[in-house]
Amino acid sequence: MSIDTVLHENRLFPPSPEFVANANVSGLDAYQALCQEAEADYEGFWGRLARENLSWHKPFTQVLDESNAPFYQWFADGELNVSYNCLDRHLPALANKLAVIFESDNGTVNRVTYAELHRMVCQFANGLKSLGVTKGDRVIVYMPMSIEAVVAMQACARIGAIHSVVFGGFSAKSLQERIIDAKAKLIITANGGVRGGKIVPLKATIDEALALGGCECVERVIVYKRVVHEDAPWTIGRDIWWHDLVQRQPEVCEPTWMGADEPLFILYTSGSTGKPKGVQHSSAGYLLGAVNTMKWTFDHKPDDIFWCTADVGWITGHSYVAYGPLAVGGTQIVFEGIPTYPDASRFWQMIEKHRVTTFYTAPTAIRSLIKLGGDLPKQYNLSSLRLLGSVGEPINPEAWMWYHQVVGGGRCPIVDTWWQTETGSHMITPLPGAVATKPGSCTFPIPGIMVDIVDEAGEQVEKGKGGILVIKKPFPSQVRTLWNDPARFKSAYFPEELGGTYYLAGDSANRDLDGYIWIMGRIDDVLNVSGHRLGTMEIESALVANPKVAEAAVVGRPDPIKGESVVAFVVLKGARPSKEEGKLLIAELRDWVAKEIGAIAKPDDIRFGDNLPKTRSGKIMRRLLRSVAKGEQITQDISTLENPAILAQLQEQI
Repeated sequence: MSIDTVLHENRLFPPSPEFVANANVSGLDAYQALCQEAEADYEGFWGRLARENLSWHKPFTQVLDESNAPFYQWFADGELNVSYNCLDRHLPALANKLAVIFESDNGTVNRVTYAELHRMVCQFANGLKSLGVTKGDRVIVYMPMSIEAVVAMQACARIGAIHSVVFGGFSAKSLQERIIDAKAKLIITANGGVRGGKIVPLKATIDEALALGGCECVERVIVYKRVVHEDAPWTIGRDIWWHDLVQRQPEVCEPTWMGADEPLFILYTSGSTGKPKGVQHSSAGYLLGAVNTMKWTFDHKPDDIFWCTADVGWITGHSYVAYGPLAVGGTQIVFEGIPTYPDASRFWQMIEKHRVTTFYTAPTAIRSLIKLGGDLPKQYNLSSLRLLGSVGEPINPEAWMWYHQVVGGGRCPIVDTWWQTETGSHMITPLPGAVATKPGSCTFPIPGIMVDIVDEAGEQVEKGKGGILVIKKPFPSQVRTLWNDPARFKSAYFPEELGGTYYLAGDSANRDLDGYIWIMGRIDDVLNVSGHRLGTMEIESALVANPKVAEAAVVGRPDPIKGESVVAFVVLKGARPSKEEGKLLIAELRDWVAKEIGAIAKPDDIRFGDNLPKTRSGKIMRRLLRSVAKGEQITQDISTLENPAILAQLQEQI
């Protein structure tokens, strides 16, 4: 059965002739030529890119080994080092070029060149080695956004240790689960982090996690002194200050040469669907994906100032903060704070101050900033911007238009990127100098990524119909396995129902009559309403198109007659309405959705909130909204929520 698609978007935005002329992939013909090269000689295509984009210590002779599918290996007999590719190969030519411009929560700025970053990484890597950390050891990184977080990750990569970064908002229990599963030997943290003017007690959370038991594998805890006057709990003999560790270390650390397919890191999913999954990424294939997409998707130029707003605790912060920008010798912003502190103009102030050229953020942040000050960008000089990006979830057309017109001044292409923790880098995205964009569509796969939309039997669905998004061929940056759980890896990502060879993304999608791809939501976010299967993203987009609505999230609730009913959680641009005003507004919004999409999509229940339950990274916790919609008591872990009080507000509106 296909999924009904009801959203129709026909606006088309081609790149300007000037942008096309200067683009790394210039024009649709150049994009199609790359796609045809991959079709004609798949292994030759990826082999060429790996040789051109990565520096090898030992060249590979085999591109792809499929003998143990789906545990694919790429460039397996080659050797390199990821940190060498991010730092050493740029020296001495780029020694004095800025690598990182760090802006702290309070606005203090610190700048680090490639030579300085190389020295910091080498000293910290030598410090790790002095504590007995060797190739293959697992290291937990639980850090605030900082230059030191990047240094910690790069230092692990330099000596062949496998890092597992845990987002600084996760609870002690979540940390404990990850420490135990990875059997981590060492933890890197800070005495505290600073977000929105508030101190986040990171070291105290580490101590709480270790006290829960089962973490005997941890031998040492390194503590970066981020907050000068913040006392940290201390265990003598186990805990060591970062500055004490590095102060007498040599400034050179020879890289440990790694097999191309040996692990670079483990990144655990949030655990929202049960036991956290330890997504394991390789060294060469992962880095190739990051470098390719820096050049293709972000059209990276040597004088760009690149800013990805993601935390390093997520895959976006790995690929487009810790590794990708450095691997292409770029200059990037690393930001400690939040977009609304001290007020909602923070992003726009920073773009003006640092002359940012490429800005990459999440639709959730965009919608929040529309609500808090849709005209604020006009008060700042954003003329340095030449490219905008969107990541994390589908962006609804109205937010896309605001981003394009108000932030980008109508001149900046928007790269709406679809990818996942498991894919490591962008899979579907417009190449900005080649593809005309449609608001809300991630457009086409990047060259070499073989995407299809199929039904439950694995058969291709026709254009204009929705289905299950799959990737038909292995690709270098994809997940290699789940740490300690190969059986779950196979069943989750290569299900037998689809033949056991297609990578199952878990998303539903539609390819329109022009071939453009639209992400409709997670497969488990597809609603079955009276026999019609509707993607939640389309209903959310219709709601947000109403001029009174800033943000919306839609979930399903079991219904004895319709199968599922539609429940919408809505944040207004103004204040939350009174009970009587709310009744009128609910009727208005239901009629609006009926007009925009059709009566079948009208929400049965609309609830108004001051905001939506989100993680500190801005991700909407839809599983919690499903529980609220069903009237269930919430028993899931809510430790990563930025705003737990919102749940009670939404639950009251029964």
